[in-house]
Amino acid sequence: MDEQQHHEELVKGITEQMKPVLEKSPQAIYVYLDDNHKVCNKKLTDLLGYESPKEWAETDAPLADVIEEDQPAVIKAYENATEKMLASSIEVRVKNIKTGKVVKTKMILVPIAYSGHLFAMHFLSKI
Repeated sequence: MDEQQHHEELVKGITEQMKPVLEKSPQAIYVYLDDNHKVCNKKLTDLLGYESPKEWAETDAPLADVIEEDQPAVIKAYENATEKMLASSIEVRVKNIKTGKVVKTKMILVPIAYSGHLFAMHFLSKI
């Protein structure tokens, strides 16, 4: 199995493991391994204007949904999660791709391990 297939299997596995949280949480959530290997819940796609979690997962640049000025804070929080095992809580503005409306959110970003790999799990709430 090549790395691409392995990462796809990891995303399937973590999606199944996190299914109760993804489906029942009132927050918009995404779980991120890398730009091409990620999953989200319907609440995130509703917030950002995508048709489905699948459509969002197929985007190549998920950070593009974050207002440019706020992107460095998200990158720093991701690095803290994946390199230092630190959770972060930051304010992030995101843009709905359909309406162009900017929404202020609080993002909680936490490191989670699955099958020997580190993911970053993001919870977003409107503020």
